[in-house]
Amino acid sequence: MHVRDPKRARWVCALALLALVQAGAQTTTFPSRPVRIVVPYAPGGYTDTYARVVAQDLTRVFGQPVVVDNRPGSGGNLASELVARSAPDGYTLIVASISATAINASLLASLPFDPLRDFTPIAFVAEAYSVLVAASSVPASTLEELLDFARAQPGGIEYGTPGVGLPGHLHIESMKLRTGIALRHVPYKGESELLPALLRGDVAFASMSASTALPHARAGKIKLIANTGRTRSSALPGLPTIGETLPGLGGNSSVALFGPAGVPEDIVQRLNREVDRLLQSPGVQRRMAANAVAYVSMTPAQLGDFQRAEIIRWGEMVRANRLRVE
Repeated sequence: MHVRDPKRARWVCALALLALVQAGAQTTTFPSRPVRIVVPYAPGGYTDTYARVVAQDLTRVFGQPVVVDNRPGSGGNLASELVARSAPDGYTLIVASISATAINASLLASLPFDPLRDFTPIAFVAEAYSVLVAASSVPASTLEELLDFARAQPGGIEYGTPGVGLPGHLHIESMKLRTGIALRHVPYKGESELLPALLRGDVAFASMSASTALPHARAGKIKLIANTGRTRSSALPGLPTIGETLPGLGGNSSVALFGPAGVPEDIVQRLNREVDRLLQSPGVQRRMAANAVAYVSMTPAQLGDFQRAEIIRWGEMVRANRLRVE
């Protein structure tokens, strides 16, 4: 009969207790060094803007630098893969478009990560819609006029987006399929590249965030054509939705804060509380309303449910419009 060595048992228990204490110390002292928030797009646009709002506030609260790292490319997939492969310690996070990830899961032949398995949902950040805007030289002020203009051009016209697989890309490709009009996609690396191209007239029209487009539209440099959201916005009540011209098309997009799979629960909960506090503050709420952006308070579990619903919703739209990128 085997008798367990009491000294060995005490030694194993002591090591296990030490490991638990060290693990607890690592999470309760979070953060003890700089935190990085990766943004999958170039500077500009509401994803980058509100990632910076969050980073600035967390820097103040944590007493540690929280820096934004812009990593554009491949419709957000390069940055997403980088974060998915990072250590799950809370020091590498991503503010990304849930909509884009949900779209890419169905639009692309393959992804280098699993949008559900490889990420930890942390906090909702913002919901918005994009706008269709035309170059000042284009003789169109409504969506119907823009489609008529495109129809009259041999070979159609070119349109720009901040990247492949983003909601604006899907909305316009859906318009193309519905109308049969030739429209050629020119993807840019973020709105900071797209806006100058539109101002120069390199593309006839584009999809971009309302917050980026509004100052230039008000200055008469570009033309607001349509809102891609589900309903008209209180910030732009006179701007029709694309669904008013092409019923069934359109939809809002959203961004949220995620970490790699396995981020400790206490870190997740602390980040969620701090982001929720910030985005519900009156000053940020006023800023969001002025830029046609909204916030919905969610727990990490609710964000996970929302993410799964978005993958289903956008996937249905991709399949209904027979879209595929190899």
